[in-house]
Amino acid sequence: MSLLVTEKWPFSLDWLPPGSYLVGGAVRDALLKIQRDYLDLDLIIPREAIALAQKIAKHYRAGFVILDQQRQIARVVFTEGTVDFALQEGDTIETDLARRDFTINAIAYNPHRDTLLDILGGLEDLERKQLKMINVANLQADPLRLFRAYRQAAQLNFTIESNTRSQLKNLAPLLGRIAPERVKSELNYLLANPLGSYWLEQAYLDGILSIWLKSVTSAKLELLKTLDSYLNWLTSTWSSLPWETGIIPLAKLTCLVANDPLEAEAELINLKYSRDVFTGIKSVLIHLQTLRSNLDNFSLTQQYFLFLNIGNNLPILAAYALTQSIKIELITLLLNRYCDPNDLVAHPQNLVTGNDLIEHLQLKPGRQIGELLTAIQIAQIEGKISTPTEALNYAKSLGKIS
Repeated sequence: MSLLVTEKWPFSLDWLPPGSYLVGGAVRDALLKIQRDYLDLDLIIPREAIALAQKIAKHYRAGFVILDQQRQIARVVFTEGTVDFALQEGDTIETDLARRDFTINAIAYNPHRDTLLDILGGLEDLERKQLKMINVANLQADPLRLFRAYRQAAQLNFTIESNTRSQLKNLAPLLGRIAPERVKSELNYLLANPLGSYWLEQAYLDGILSIWLKSVTSAKLELLKTLDSYLNWLTSTWSSLPWETGIIPLAKLTCLVANDPLEAEAELINLKYSRDVFTGIKSVLIHLQTLRSNLDNFSLTQQYFLFLNIGNNLPILAAYALTQSIKIELITLLLNRYCDPNDLVAHPQNLVTGNDLIEHLQLKPGRQIGELLTAIQIAQIEGKISTPTEALNYAKSLGKIS
């Protein structure tokens, strides 16, 4: 029986020349009996890796992209997943493996012989459930590996070997040289992982996290633990919302950035987050003040303007507010309204349009139209009107119309 189920690979092994090896996460996960929904294979090819990948892509009508022309790395994108083909670094596979980050990622599998090659003790470290560096020079060669250690520890529920962790602390300043997009990717993995809060704290204690997030403090990391304590309640009570995949990671990111909205925006822009992310988090921080100002008397009108201004970032605000001593009754109210498509406060329904006002009340286009539409919506959520006719009569009664 094969150590790895190559029968599920999206191409025939006959394409691979002798001396080809599967390496990295696919081997590690298979040995740990971790199943992934999406195939992600990394192959080391002894020669002409890009040419081989291109031939396979053409034969199977799959996608093809060159990732690194100089290092001869190409990706073939199948429906089932992606396969990366990389030219072997050095004269032997052993040389190639010795240049990797951690021992558990330097186990190679020969698909033709169905054998494993483990020259660095990766199998033993898998048994110990620990991340152990191969050597310091490999970490220095690509400092992103420092951050990746914490992400993989969270991903696998492993520990970091003590000497390795000491070196991570020593090398932490090197992370400042890494492209922000790469740092952001590792940070996002940790924000989305159930064990991420713990490992973000460890990264902070080791001087890793504050290289790119200057505002992080121990107090801010405590907010992540508070948020984690509410996860079961949030995900079960409002199960239709994408908590794990979108809302919670962004709420956690909000916990880590500066409290000042403009400073937070600058931090997120520096990390190359998208406009949707940094404007969303900025909006959350601004509107948190709205919640704090209306803890005891949050009128329907005030709620209406909150929903109008915060938009689809309301669940992020609600989750973040749990870490800020906002009453849980208020958070429950807001989430219930948001999740009810028929709730007029969160999802107002237009009884009339601007054109209706112009046509029936002989008004001219302009600012007055918008003001009247807002007044109509507020009257509707307060139960004063409920039909288009009532809306028009209400607009006429406001005294702004001659």
